[in-house]
Amino acid sequence: MNTPAFEVADVIRYSGDEFIRKCKPLGYHKGVLTALKQCRTEALGCHIYQCSDCGHTRIAYHSCRNRHCPKCQQVDKERWIMDREADLLPVGYLHMVFTLPEVLNPLCLKYPVMMYNLLFHAVRDTLFTFAADPKHLGADIGYVAVLHSWGQTLALHPHLHIIVPAGGFNIKGHWVNARGDGNFLFPVKALSSVFRAKYRDGLKTALAEQGIQRPRDLFEQMMLRNWVVYAKEPLGDPRKVIEYLGRYAHRIAISNHRLINVTDTNVTFRYKDYRHGNLQKEMTLGNTEFLRRFCMHILPPGFVKIRHYGILSSRRKAEYIPKPKDENGQKIARSKPAWQQVCRERLGFDPEKCPCCGSGRMKVIGIVDPRPPPDQLLLAWNQRSETRF
Repeated sequence: MNTPAFEVADVIRYSGDEFIRKCKPLGYHKGVLTALKQCRTEALGCHIYQCSDCGHTRIAYHSCRNRHCPKCQQVDKERWIMDREADLLPVGYLHMVFTLPEVLNPLCLKYPVMMYNLLFHAVRDTLFTFAADPKHLGADIGYVAVLHSWGQTLALHPHLHIIVPAGGFNIKGHWVNARGDGNFLFPVKALSSVFRAKYRDGLKTALAEQGIQRPRDLFEQMMLRNWVVYAKEPLGDPRKVIEYLGRYAHRIAISNHRLINVTDTNVTFRYKDYRHGNLQKEMTLGNTEFLRRFCMHILPPGFVKIRHYGILSSRRKAEYIPKPKDENGQKIARSKPAWQQVCRERLGFDPEKCPCCGSGRMKVIGIVDPRPPPDQLLLAWNQRSETRF
């Protein structure tokens, strides 16, 4: 993939200070913006490589490894896919989307942990209720859920992407296929009504427990709206399912490749208009407005946005998914693949191969530590001893 001409980091460099001064974002928002601005620059230090044959040298600046960074997701995504391939069941898979109505957006902005946890819980309770009913399936199911909070124009649009096997295991441990001929798991309209009720009940309890005063007519407005549950087309080959889910699991609010132009005042980016035939359109926002929208999708520290449920959960998947064994019948322990292995096996290039001569190997000959921020440098200078600084 070609290197994008513009980056989110460019917007932060141009207008990050102005945005912080005007909009006063949360502390962890500022931390993420700083990380993105410094990613793969001298501020984070670097490794220096040299070819063992021709002596060619190159500098590889360190990445911030932040989950919201447009430049740090590729290796993590491919490593996650490699890890998930061992969890596949030899059955069909379905893709579903559960969306919160716009009336809840103010609460999502103010209480993201509470609101997004409720979304995960309401979807779980809804799917498990339908799965347990013999009229619909009468079996144990599992799924992977991924939280997204954005729309194509960076507006707030919280929703869960669900990848679920088209069936489940009954009480005897036998596989039961979904009754929709592999095209759907449960009736979508019925799912929507139960999902809405589950979320409403959970929200009432959460607001009461935390002493939060609910907005006027909130629940009446919630019940007047249709809650969207969207069942996408069935997914084919199970291995394609993981590739498909990997794209969703590590997607961020906006990628650098969608940026068309960045100046010291404005950002222009492309987006897909789903309401008008998926047309590709362009939008221009002021830098501070762009950063304000971007920050709406920065998750609180420690919040888990990818969750596994039911028979696909870490606790239970061993019951249904046998672990791979070696030739002696011993279970093979999984290990986290190194980033060099991921690049060779998944991304199609060898990062240790010399780009100059093509035959030598790039070896680390030096490491440069991260550069301290100016305020820390000043503090060190003021506290220096008689020895040379």
